[in-house]
Amino acid sequence: MSSFQALDLGLVVAAHGRHVMVETEDGDRVLCHPRGKKSELVVGDRVRWMPVGSGAGAEGVIEHLEPRRNLLRRQDDWRTKSFAANLDLLLILVAGEPVFSESQLTRALLAAADVGIEAVIGLNKTDLPVAETARQRLAPYRAMGIQVVELALKTEPDQARERLAPLLAGRTTLVLGPSGMGKSTLINLLVPQAEAQVGEISKALAAGRHTTTSTRWYWLDDSRQAALIDSPGFQEFGLRQLKPEQLAGLMPDLAAALGQCRFYNCMHRHEPGCGVSAARERDEISESRYRIYLELFDELSRQRY
Repeated sequence: MSSFQALDLGLVVAAHGRHVMVETEDGDRVLCHPRGKKSELVVGDRVRWMPVGSGAGAEGVIEHLEPRRNLLRRQDDWRTKSFAANLDLLLILVAGEPVFSESQLTRALLAAADVGIEAVIGLNKTDLPVAETARQRLAPYRAMGIQVVELALKTEPDQARERLAPLLAGRTTLVLGPSGMGKSTLINLLVPQAEAQVGEISKALAAGRHTTTSTRWYWLDDSRQAALIDSPGFQEFGLRQLKPEQLAGLMPDLAAALGQCRFYNCMHRHEPGCGVSAARERDEISESRYRIYLELFDELSRQRY
């Protein structure tokens, strides 16, 4: 047994700068700081920590980060940053109105596939006429084996709970959705005390309104077996760790045609005898999906040089 194993085990449920909120195995929450100057802790991390001080204002020091099962990264124009770890499921909310970005959806699915996280698409606002257009746009994703759960969170909340319950039970789920897709409605439906929890964490981290824009953890049951992680907005997922030639293998519709290429190093762009091109001609790969593949291939190729 390492020296760290004797320390208390905790779960990171919120993080802001060098401040992190750690939940103990008894369900208490303690403000902690990592030892050292640099902190790369994210929501979902399991850590070994020790208390510092005593009384109501006691805090803690994090001594060790337990091995992660997986890690998701987001990116902006300048850098890639980790933001959630140890996930079982990625629930991506989309709707017919406002129109969702298929490119953003694909990035999220690629990020999940790269680290072995199951992904499910939640199609919200199915009570509206525009839902049919969204269904048609999602048809290629259903065809490649990705589950699409239809929801009407505002008008049929009980049905939404019933459909989501078996997916979320006993799992840690990161829920994502662009503005207007219904993510806040989903969080408030499944976690009625969500706003109060955010207020408590904000106060504890002394970060005020800034903390309300950070990733946060919610328990869905008293036994603390199922949890939702909410990350504001729709993250531009960091894909810089991928090589261009890995892309096709992480896109199920393209991957199904990979063994049919004439050349072993085919990049599925202009090469003769390409199995992906043949699959496109048979309408087994949609034009939008192939266009996204080319865009991402070019993006990742530029990053290498």
